[in-house]
Amino acid sequence: MQGTVLTVASAGSLVRAGGAVVVLESMKMQHDVTVDRPSRVVDVKVRVGDTVMAGTVLVDVEEAEFSSDDASVGAHDDGPRADLTDVIARHRAGLDGARGEATSRRHSSGRRTARENVADLVDEDSFVEYGPLVIAAQRRRRGVDDLIARTPADGLVGGLGRVNGALFPGRESRVVAMSYDYTVLAGTQGQQNHRKKDRLFDVAERLRVPVVFFAEGGGGRPGDTDGLGVSGLDCWAFHDFARLSGLVPLVGITGGYCFAGNAAILGCCDVVIALEGSNIGMGGPAMIEGGGLGVFEPTAIGPLAVQRHNGVVDLVARDDADAVRLAKKYLSYFQGITVERSSPDQTRLREVVPANRKKAYDMHDVVDGLFDNDSVLELRRDFGVGMITALARVDGRPVGVVANNPLHLAGAIDSDGADKAARFMQLCDAFDLPIVTLVDTPGMMVGPEVEETALVRHCSRLFVTGVNVTVPVVSVVVRKSYGLGAQAMMAGSTKAPLACVAWPTGEFGGMGLEGAVRLGYRNELAAITDPTEREATFQQMVDRMYEHGKALSVSTHFEIDDVIDPADTRRWITAVFDSAPTYARQGKKRPNVDTW
Repeated sequence: MQGTVLTVASAGSLVRAGGAVVVLESMKMQHDVTVDRPSRVVDVKVRVGDTVMAGTVLVDVEEAEFSSDDASVGAHDDGPRADLTDVIARHRAGLDGARGEATSRRHSSGRRTARENVADLVDEDSFVEYGPLVIAAQRRRRGVDDLIARTPADGLVGGLGRVNGALFPGRESRVVAMSYDYTVLAGTQGQQNHRKKDRLFDVAERLRVPVVFFAEGGGGRPGDTDGLGVSGLDCWAFHDFARLSGLVPLVGITGGYCFAGNAAILGCCDVVIALEGSNIGMGGPAMIEGGGLGVFEPTAIGPLAVQRHNGVVDLVARDDADAVRLAKKYLSYFQGITVERSSPDQTRLREVVPANRKKAYDMHDVVDGLFDNDSVLELRRDFGVGMITALARVDGRPVGVVANNPLHLAGAIDSDGADKAARFMQLCDAFDLPIVTLVDTPGMMVGPEVEETALVRHCSRLFVTGVNVTVPVVSVVVRKSYGLGAQAMMAGSTKAPLACVAWPTGEFGGMGLEGAVRLGYRNELAAITDPTEREATFQQMVDRMYEHGKALSVSTHFEIDDVIDPADTRRWITAVFDSAPTYARQGKKRPNVDTW
């Protein structure tokens, strides 16, 4: 090469193997000219400062032997490199072990640190962290050493890791895992951790991997000083995170206080997992007081007792470890078919529905008895209790389950139940999970009170959502299948699902039998003056309609595909879903998954 001589060994010098006899500078870079065996410099042809061209002889050398005591030119082990030592020290400064006081306070409250939660979520040694050396944008008001010690990672731990590797051996399944760190400025959203969110959301979008976000924290941070902006409303974090909806699964986890911007992140998620004792609100105490709306303790704002019943929270966790367990189980349904699976004794399903058609029963017994052992994960259990929505597996295959709950309003569909089921169908459709509906409903709920809840609009969501999903659907009529409610549960018609079968207890009609008799035979019944005779006549009419509308009768008209032994239900489900083609999906199927 062409270059300038920076250093050159003197004649007679001993040079170790790999040592440089000349150092050249070329284009601002230094290049060693080395020997490949122990050598002695015989003659020096150039001087320091000479410009040499390619092919120039620099020195003459000859092979030499010398003892370890001889002074020689060459690389020596001078101990740890300073640059590497600095990097290792900076990384360690942000770890829990270097922040004893903050970590101890967190543990004393019964909580785990952000790093402990992320470490539990991802498989061992699989996590790579983005931006661990970032500090809060407060250099104008605090020293850098103080910021390094007290604001590691600017309060947001985030990166890529593998999840559930043991469940799906040989199949790489990574997620973006992110956690606000409540020990750093109360988990507030600062300038730098907004930028980290932007970066990781972009990574999730490009890699098409799920996001798990531990969103505990107090919202926006007013104390950052290093930016040039005024309002901060030009930040992209909320835009970018909302755009992920329907593209990749989004899991939100919170415990303690989750207010303002943190709550907005949480609310964008497909599923919200909240620890006992959580408080979730779009505004914390300071914002409420600042708005002139009164002074409140943070524990009075959005307590879990409220948020689990109004539909904000999907799953309630006992503690941090339980929340991570639920998150990993939820993610597993979007990772494919499990290798290990087992099922309950299917013959027990024959006895779940009472022979007395008026006797209530628990549909959870059907769900738990039908699907693989320990595979059912019910979402929003405390909201819209007339409807059951759950993720489950059949022979290891993940499916979505929508079922009426006859213990609430006899299974009639109200506004909350309709919203809950419609939104869940969107979730299943967005991520290609086939749907099983278990039908036992007298229809849509009726009456002046329920109409005040905008029932007409809410119940219609079931139709417009169910009819337009593209994933395979199988409907099983467990008992009652009446009116518009039954049609809504079956995507609009008994012929809309790929299979619609009934158990022997199934019964069908345009409306409930008792109501149909009272409406259709009002005059005839009114003409009977003896109350006992009138009731007997009424019951005879109901029995006659039941015989006409029971599953065996309906099947002869081919309004349904078959009446089956409940023990054969899994066989029907697997036959249909195994036959359904799968397509490689690019991008989104739906614009987004409705947050409600």
